Amino acid sequence: MAKTKASSKKQQKRGVDFKKIKRKLGRKLPPPKNATNTEIKSKAIVLPEQSVASDKAGLAVSKKGLTLKELLQQTSHHNAKVRKDALNGMRDLFLKYPEELTMHRYAVMEKLRERISDDDKMVRETLYQLLKSVVLPGCKEDNQVPFISLMMAYIFNAMTHLAVEVRLAAFKFFDLVLQHHPLAFSLYAEKVLQNYGDILRKNPFYLEDKGKLKNVLAGLQRCLSLLPSNKTGSDSSEKKVIGQDLLYAFEPDTPTESAELSVIFNKLKDLLPILVNCFQDFIPLFHSMPVLDAQSFDCMRSILQSIDLVIRLFVYETVRSNTESHASLWDENILFLTLKKILAVFPLYPMHHLSEKDDERYFTLNIMITETFLHLSECICPPADLLEKFLAFIECALLGKICSDTRSGRIVREKQILTLIPFIPKLVAPVTRNWKSHLLQAFTKTFLECNPESPVKMACLTAIEEMLFSGEGVLYPDVSDSEILDHQVTWIRELPLLLILLGNKHASSSQIVLHLLLRLGQCSILNSFLALEYDNIQYSLQEFYSTCAEGDLCYGPFIKLPRESQELSICCLYYFSHLDSFLLKAIASCCFCPELDTSVLFQMIEVLHSAYKAGHIQITDHISFFITLVSCFKAMPENLSPSVEEGVKTSSCRTFKTLGRVLCSCLSEMGDNSLVFLILERIIIEQILLTPPVVNACAMLRMLVVLDSKPTRLSEESITALSNFLPKYLIDVVHYPLGEADESRQRYYILPCFFLFDRSHKLLRLVLNAMSSLITDSTPLSSGDHGHSSRITAVVSVLLLMHKDSKIEQLLSLLRAEVDLISQNICSVQSSAGSSLSVGERHKIQCALDQLKTITSSLPQEMKNA
Repeated sequence: MAKTKASSKKQQKRGVDFKKIKRKLGRKLPPPKNATNTEIKSKAIVLPEQSVASDKAGLAVSKKGLTLKELLQQTSHHNAKVRKDALNGMRDLFLKYPEELTMHRYAVMEKLRERISDDDKMVRETLYQLLKSVVLPGCKEDNQVPFISLMMAYIFNAMTHLAVEVRLAAFKFFDLVLQHHPLAFSLYAEKVLQNYGDILRKNPFYLEDKGKLKNVLAGLQRCLSLLPSNKTGSDSSEKKVIGQDLLYAFEPDTPTESAELSVIFNKLKDLLPILVNCFQDFIPLFHSMPVLDAQSFDCMRSILQSIDLVIRLFVYETVRSNTESHASLWDENILFLTLKKILAVFPLYPMHHLSEKDDERYFTLNIMITETFLHLSECICPPADLLEKFLAFIECALLGKICSDTRSGRIVREKQILTLIPFIPKLVAPVTRNWKSHLLQAFTKTFLECNPESPVKMACLTAIEEMLFSGEGVLYPDVSDSEILDHQVTWIRELPLLLILLGNKHASSSQIVLHLLLRLGQCSILNSFLALEYDNIQYSLQEFYSTCAEGDLCYGPFIKLPRESQELSICCLYYFSHLDSFLLKAIASCCFCPELDTSVLFQMIEVLHSAYKAGHIQITDHISFFITLVSCFKAMPENLSPSVEEGVKTSSCRTFKTLGRVLCSCLSEMGDNSLVFLILERIIIEQILLTPPVVNACAMLRMLVVLDSKPTRLSEESITALSNFLPKYLIDVVHYPLGEADESRQRYYILPCFFLFDRSHKLLRLVLNAMSSLITDSTPLSSGDHGHSSRITAVVSVLLLMHKDSKIEQLLSLLRAEVDLISQNICSVQSSAGSSLSVGERHKIQCALDQLKTITSSLPQEMKNA
């Protein structure tokens, strides 16, 4: 063995001519050692002036730098992601450059419409959002027909696509077009309705994916809402019908339009059984569901809404056909079949107990079926047993016996019964006496218990108006039917209380109540029970105007309501056969509020005066109302700021003067002036003895003058009372700083006294004697009286004003002794109090004395001799 190892080592040291390398299979041979390396390494050189962006300078581009032309080209790319990105890029471009869409809207639409039938769901959804948020809102123009026609051909093509997903998306796109261009339906109505029928009939897709059915029916409801229907139907379903505010596109004014409408109604005849079949397909699902899921509920609700819309269109067509004297295009057998299939499962109830939310959903569906039945019963007479089935449900729904009494249950109940209340007047009239009683009791309970500001209360008011009035006037029930009378009385008595509860925060609701009150007053026959009830509500209305508790005046909602509502409430006053003095007092208090508009004040006086002339107000109450206004109204002459309560606003002197003229005009129209003066004299003298402010006293004196005559009608007691009041009044007039044109304004306040003096010389004599006594009296008369000098100056100023009036000047000549007595008393004060008077006071007294001498010396000579 050792030899063998040694020999092997020797062999290894020998040189080898050729070495064979063994290669493994599958390995690539390395390049030869002498091979030439041909690889070239280079680095790109970027030159800014050679960039592609330089070719797009000044062009509108997206965030990725693509122009509109490039984006439109990419919408046809074979890759769905590229198409989607192109649509998103167009959205960014149009939002940043709106003018691009305006200039190229037709080219844009021609390219975008190709994607309506796109195989990719995300591309279709991206296109929908692009059209919804950017393209359609930005393409509103006068002539929309060409623009719409670009889309409609491709939408109709998509509606017949083999793929159900594409067909459903087409209806979604059409609904989008209607939202922005409602008149599009009038151009394609027949074909659209046919396609809706086909998709619902041939593809029961909604049993697997209920959300798709909801989308389809949403568009169908929008289409149906664009067709003409009767106003009652549209109003009753206002809260449910999609697109309720859209224009009616098919009013048949011409024979051509009428023919087109007939074709559309034929399509609706085919559509109605399809909708009913959809309804029936859901019934087994409802009974087998342990829980009524939201999607199933929404689908059933959408189906019922669509059926109801078609039924209401049938009602409209029936009325129109009768009006135009030709046979109806509807087959009543179809309607009876519809009635039979839908109502066979009414009311819908779960097979087992469900949650509170599910109970509310079932209640909603039953309400919708009831509404459809009520619409249908307007044209076809339902069987008596079926009618009673629905009447029982309506009664229970109004009484709250079906829906839960939880907060959410009450909300759902109020929301749903809102659709039933408009049918109550039509139901009450034809049903039997027993059912009439049940329905009225349930309705009255709903009316009294619902919230004052709720829509249910307003709907009840509308129903009450319909049950109280016909086209000619009040609907008077049989006197022997005391139960109906009792309900009517309950409704009427609730109105003023409701008006007060609504306050001024729900002006629109208050206006509805006032409209109802006004119509009740206008239509009630004298001495009827409704007229008596209307008269009685004035006692509850007092709080609506104002109240006075413990001397504190509290204004009611009337003051802060809008002017239109104020005018309505004022008009209601005219129709009370007898206006109580307590209500007049409350109304007069509102007149003093500074927030009351002047025009409303004068309208109030006008309406009340008309009510007086109609014999609705006693003469003493009417005169007392006028005297209250002039005696308590807060008004001061211009530039006059006497001490009044802090924070009390006063009306302008001009407004108060206008008020005085209006009241004087009303007094002159009240009848026998001597009788009116007799009542007015006593009230005014009572108020004058309370020494009111100058402006208020002037207004009362003017009212006396309007009804007085020559010789005066004043009694001896009144002359005596006036002789005690007028001297101080005249001195106050000349004391007040009336600003510019003092003399003319002074004359305004003194002129009523001149009329009284001209009609009663005795009154002038007493006033002159009283002024003579005031000169020697040291007691201050008012805040403007600052001692003898001030009082003497005021008396002489009054005499100067009298002297400037020709008639009064002649009277002064006859009363020369009284004028001389005033002069003697001035001299007496000058001599007796001379030492205590200041230099300025003595100067004022001397100036006044000189003026008085001038007056006496200038009196007419013939009068002096007389």
